Amino acid sequence: MGTVNFKKIVIATDGSDCSRLAVDKGIELAQLGSGTVYAVYVVSTAYLSMDGDYFMGVNPYWESIQEAWKTQGQQAVNYVKNLGEMKGINVESVLLEGNPSDELIRYAEENEMDIIVMGTLGKTGLDRLLLGSVAGNVVRHSKVPVMVVRDECIR
Repeated sequence: MGTVNFKKIVIATDGSDCSRLAVDKGIELAQLGSGTVYAVYVVSTAYLSMDGDYFMGVNPYWESIQEAWKTQGQQAVNYVKNLGEMKGINVESVLLEGNPSDELIRYAEENEMDIIVMGTLGKTGLDRLLLGSVAGNVVRHSKVPVMVVRDECIR
């Protein structure tokens, strides 16, 4: 039986404390195989589908809200990048927009990633109620192998 060697590793992060364990495991995988990590944060546009006219046309704060989400995403991928650099791993930052599970799958498949590493619990329970679990959707629909790290935050 051959060894598994992951060279292109997607680490999906939402910046939550719970996602940090998945970040640690993804970087550990990269260390084992001298791989490159692609830290991916997806700015969710799911809330737009509820009432896009309100969010984009009527709400004067929409641009500020969207910029805040992008800033939050940049901070999340910067955390991964900084941790990777401390451990000698090359980390590429990737910010995407759309449905988180769909965008993670699309990115991983189009860029021929070897594995997706992600946690089981995101920032809000609201997303799970409205959209289903992002991790669950990625596991069910991705052609790329997925490693789901059970977060210490789950009781």
